[in-house]
Amino acid sequence: MRVVGGRHGGRTLIAPRGAATRPTSDRVREAAFSILGELDGLDVLDLFAGSGAMAIEALSRGAARATLVDSSDAAVAAMRRNLATLQIEAEVVHQPALRFLQRARHAARQYDLVFLDPPYRHGDRLAADLTRALSPVLASGSRVLAESDRRRPLELGLELVDRRRYGDTLISIHDAR
Repeated sequence: MRVVGGRHGGRTLIAPRGAATRPTSDRVREAAFSILGELDGLDVLDLFAGSGAMAIEALSRGAARATLVDSSDAAVAAMRRNLATLQIEAEVVHQPALRFLQRARHAARQYDLVFLDPPYRHGDRLAADLTRALSPVLASGSRVLAESDRRRPLELGLELVDRRRYGDTLISIHDAR
């Protein structure tokens, strides 16, 4: 796994050990960032961050800040190692995604771009809770990129603006208007 573009393009990333984390492939990341376009100055939130590859890719391509959230010890360790290796500053939060969103809402934090990649087996079950919890932390004009299994899509209650399939992976981009 590697950073596919921006100032850190080509640099290697590590993924957490074990089967609990399913890193987004280089091909899917490259396609997703091609769709997203310009990221300069954005404040990014990566929920269910795993290795942190999506937020790291965004920072490599010009995002101003990133918060990476995961509840797994192995994922948090991998994120911290990847950030340190690349000498990138970002906030790493070791916490379940829904709890983080509740705390972010109370702190009046808002994000311009949110990456969601919950475990495929739970994606469809989490959709309603994630939609409710996300809405207060989405800045005006923000986008949400959700990754899910094509057989069990993550159907958020946000405006869907683009959806693409890459093998068994489904990428959905939503606008928060």
